[in-house]
Amino acid sequence: MGQRSILVVEDEPLIAMMLEDFLESLGHSVTATCESVEDAMAVADQGGFDCAILDVNLKGESVWPVAERLREQQIPFVLATGGHVDPPPAQFANVPVIEKPYTVDRVTPALEAAFAV
Repeated sequence: MGQRSILVVEDEPLIAMMLEDFLESLGHSVTATCESVEDAMAVADQGGFDCAILDVNLKGESVWPVAERLREQQIPFVLATGGHVDPPPAQFANVPVIEKPYTVDRVTPALEAAFAV
């Protein structure tokens, strides 16, 4: 798959740091980490990354506006969920999903699937 530059959208700082460590250990770089939809939208508008990992629930705020923006820009992304959430809207049904807790073994196949969509 090669090295990718990845945007991480995750509202839990410790989880975001762990995911960054996993991504870097796999040879990827993290362009930015965002904790809110507002921040993620600003970074999405700036661009400069190959893929994103989006936590579907950011402190009660839905990540779907960010997913829409990324789709408009044709930037692949992965949805991340801790479970017990509603399924994604129909337009995102084919987007790869990674279940938390993150593990290195789960990250690589999810990223590969995002680029295959």
